[in-house]
Amino acid sequence: MGNFLDKPNTEKYNEHGNGNGLHFGVSSMQGWRVEMEDAHHVRTGLGKGLEDWSFFAVFDGHAGATVSTHCAEQLLESIINCEEFKQSEISEAIRTGFLKLDDTMRSKPEFACGQDKAGSTAVCALVSPKQVYIANCGDSRAVICRKGVADFSTQDHKPILPAEKARIQNAGGTVMIQRVNGSLAVSRALGDYEYKNVQGRGPCEQLVSPEPEVFIQDRDEENDEFMVLACDGIWDVMTNEEVCDYIRSLLLITEDLEAITNQVIDTCLYKVRITKC
Repeated sequence: MGNFLDKPNTEKYNEHGNGNGLHFGVSSMQGWRVEMEDAHHVRTGLGKGLEDWSFFAVFDGHAGATVSTHCAEQLLESIINCEEFKQSEISEAIRTGFLKLDDTMRSKPEFACGQDKAGSTAVCALVSPKQVYIANCGDSRAVICRKGVADFSTQDHKPILPAEKARIQNAGGTVMIQRVNGSLAVSRALGDYEYKNVQGRGPCEQLVSPEPEVFIQDRDEENDEFMVLACDGIWDVMTNEEVCDYIRSLLLITEDLEAITNQVIDTCLYKVRITKC
């Protein structure tokens, strides 16, 4: 079956908790893939002076788990240690944090020698008492449900998007079968350094860019219901509206967010149809 198992690995990693008035549930599963390459980071309370801030992130790795694992461990620190963050320029701090992390990770021996070709998408939410700062790099996605509908969503960074395709072509690459050089399905990612070697061009002008798209959403305690951060294993088989409708229906039965996240990934798993070769 190539890069897929004969039957899915349905063992799950689960987590749940609360803090700063927020409740969260986490579920991850290897599924049909040969190796588990996803990672996540959850933290409510970010330390001195940031006790009422929280951070949630999902990383969808490919070609190995090294980049997704490293980013899960280091992205938050990379953001909050930026000078821009200390000056309350949060959106710029997030952008700088992504770029710095990608640059410093590149100097690790396994990447510097070209041996490790792993990469990872990233979607994260930095939640302050008044706002949510959402950053997306790749095709993992954040969706906010307000007043019963999918009111906000990040945009997936796919090579066929006009701006992404133009950057790829300007860097000397091509978009074939909706992939960068006919191979990579995302146009922005951390890692993937084999696509970031065009001389004379900055990090955001390469075939694959590590630059996140950053959004700011004001919190609305009356109308905000929940936020979903997930990789394409969810969004490839369910629309934003379907995910929100499904979660809202489950919330009528239980407030156990861990159980709800399990239900969502189980449903998506069995929607997938794998064709054996």
